[in-house]
Amino acid sequence: MTPLEQSVFGHDPWWIILIKVVVMFVFLLAFTIFNVWFERRVVGKMQQRKGPIMNGPLGLAQALADGTKLLLKEDFRPKGADKVVFTLAPILTGTAAFTAWSVMPLGGEVTIFGVKTQLQLTDLPMGVLFILSVAAVGIYGIVLAGWASTSEYAKVGSIRSTAQMISYEVAMGLSLVAVFMYAQSMSTSDIVNAQMQPWGFLPQAHFPSWYAILLFPSFIIYVISMVAETNRAPFDLVECEQELVSGYITDYSGFRYAIYFLAEYINMATVSGVATTLFLGGYHAPWPLVPWLSDIAGWWWIDAGWMGPVWFIAKNLCFIFFFVWLRGTLPRFRYDQFMHLGWKWLIPISLVWILFVAAMRIGGDEGWLTPTVMMIVAAVAVVALVIILLMPAPKTEIRSEVSRVPVVEEGVFDPFADGYPVPPMPGQVLPEFTDVLVGPEGELVGAGLDSSHEKEL
Repeated sequence: MTPLEQSVFGHDPWWIILIKVVVMFVFLLAFTIFNVWFERRVVGKMQQRKGPIMNGPLGLAQALADGTKLLLKEDFRPKGADKVVFTLAPILTGTAAFTAWSVMPLGGEVTIFGVKTQLQLTDLPMGVLFILSVAAVGIYGIVLAGWASTSEYAKVGSIRSTAQMISYEVAMGLSLVAVFMYAQSMSTSDIVNAQMQPWGFLPQAHFPSWYAILLFPSFIIYVISMVAETNRAPFDLVECEQELVSGYITDYSGFRYAIYFLAEYINMATVSGVATTLFLGGYHAPWPLVPWLSDIAGWWWIDAGWMGPVWFIAKNLCFIFFFVWLRGTLPRFRYDQFMHLGWKWLIPISLVWILFVAAMRIGGDEGWLTPTVMMIVAAVAVVALVIILLMPAPKTEIRSEVSRVPVVEEGVFDPFADGYPVPPMPGQVLPEFTDVLVGPEGELVGAGLDSSHEKEL
């Protein structure tokens, strides 16, 4: 039975739907403000400083003040920028960031003003694909920002974003295939419910089948891909300040810049929410609180009703902390390292893992996986892993630094020979300048040399 066929979806009164939309919108705004403060505080602790502490309790009002400042700052558009596309790009990215949450389950069934409803705006038979599709549409806002801007830094940043998203969206999509195989559904609510079923070899009272454990390789690949998808360190090559100033948002300021800033933090929460939903049991209480405590008389509320959003937000914050932890500890990747990781490691591993999971699922359905077969497969996997780890690294040719230095003629050289002053290479020396040569219109055309190196210009 698909979610659309269930009575709980698609039959809410219009005012319940309106309440859900407004609450979701306000929640994402407030959660973004909290995450900005949370990131500053955690990074401050990692760097042995306090972070924001002055404005409001524990400095919570600092992020709110920064957001207000962005809304009130002068919002200008550089001369030469495309008027329509320059404004449309941030709106497109911001809209996609909010839309992805429409199928995210924040809780189970509750009662709102006497009406029973799910703490989820709606659901689709392909809800996960809907989230991935909406996230992909948000990338167009980044690409269009670089195309509509006048800065070459913005164009390079948008081109990088295109390559980055294509590379890691493939790995992210492949990491979810194994989840679909086990849950036998692409609906977010169905996948959450499937994870509360017991494993085939353990009773339900011991452990729920969280896919983060059952499908651990998929979980790791998804976590790496979600960091790259959100342009966060160490994969923030789209807007790295050392090379691209601010990347695709170099020309933006004020309200339009605030939309991009808001979308980035909402996207962090979105990919964290997807990870929570698909791999950590969604809004259900973690083990061992469920199912042990939930089966005890008087403790049924630990995994029911309005406790769902509490567990969902707590799990989401664990991933937000992971984002902040990476930012505070890891240096930025080089672009070749970044592409190497995506195309040569994550995608091939995902494909092999999908084949393995498919074989295991078919073997389980057909009754091939007896305990003896499982032990043999596990032993072969362990031996193969040990061999891979013990294999010596392939030898690579290391070029000396001397071979990278271009061959130049030693001696005195003219730095203005090509019309633009250049510094001397190793082995070359600058001549002693006596005067500056100026053209008929006052332009600099060269420099006069001393008598021993006089040259006609």
